[in-house]
Amino acid sequence: MSLSRREFVTQTAVAGAAIAATSVASPRPTPRARKAEAWPNGARLAISISLQFEAGAQPERGASGPFPPIDSRYPDLPTSTWYAYGYKEGLPRLLDVFDRQGVKVTSHMVGAAVDLNPALAREVVQRGHEAAAHGQTWTPQFSMTREEERASYEANIQSILRATGTRPVGFNAFWLRGTPNTLPLLQELGFLYHIDDVSRDEPFLVPVNGRPFAVIPYTLGLNDIVLFEERHFSADQFASELRHEFDALLAESATRRRMMSISMHDRIGGRPARARVLEEFIAYAKRQPGVWFARKDELARIALESPLTPREGALSAASQP
Repeated sequence: MSLSRREFVTQTAVAGAAIAATSVASPRPTPRARKAEAWPNGARLAISISLQFEAGAQPERGASGPFPPIDSRYPDLPTSTWYAYGYKEGLPRLLDVFDRQGVKVTSHMVGAAVDLNPALAREVVQRGHEAAAHGQTWTPQFSMTREEERASYEANIQSILRATGTRPVGFNAFWLRGTPNTLPLLQELGFLYHIDDVSRDEPFLVPVNGRPFAVIPYTLGLNDIVLFEERHFSADQFASELRHEFDALLAESATRRRMMSISMHDRIGGRPARARVLEEFIAYAKRQPGVWFARKDELARIALESPLTPREGALSAASQP
């Protein structure tokens, strides 16, 4: 039996007629189709959940939230409490969900949030989840100089290392917007992968300084901050979106290795109704054959080692399957 957090403190006419007849009898594979490539233990569909550890790192003034905008000369006190819900209630609730369902996730941690709640960050790792980097503060990476960007990542690494005893190997930029320097810097600092790409439904490799770097695609379609805060989904709509996307990807996985990405933010996905919907979906997905819930560092290492992983850029000519 899993412990609660409180107990733990967790895809010519004759000739023409002949061609047509052949195509009906034996449909021609599309260029995208290929032999099904299994994940470990024969799984065909990997599901990777992102748990955003951000609350407390937001700026005192100007942070986005559910309340009407306020003059930036004044501190936004109610918005601060909305963010605080993330570490007081949201993250603990989601950790209990993952414990009860026996799944492991990747937590993208902002360094300043980790510094504010190091025990909670440590608990995330103690429960078997991955601690990944998400920048030291909420300062957007896209506007940073190379030196500022490197300093932010180094500080983020140290905050996570101090609190959890683990060094992150995965990275997520502020709203996915890095710079031309981001991937080279991450590679120099020992990272294996980033998630700031939504162009595929499976991991792939890109060249960074002539070497492969893994991309474990993120999601906007199953991202709670997009669905709830921007599109104003209900919990029932979220449940429907999860099931439909899962069913479609599982069907595609008969011919292609597939990955499903879900993103939950501490203060948003951690609300009771949303966490319950996520738990119900996880239970449903676990009952289907060929499904594997995976941390992103696991997926990155498989992607880097497998000759079947799609390659892009300079890597593609010699090794694209």
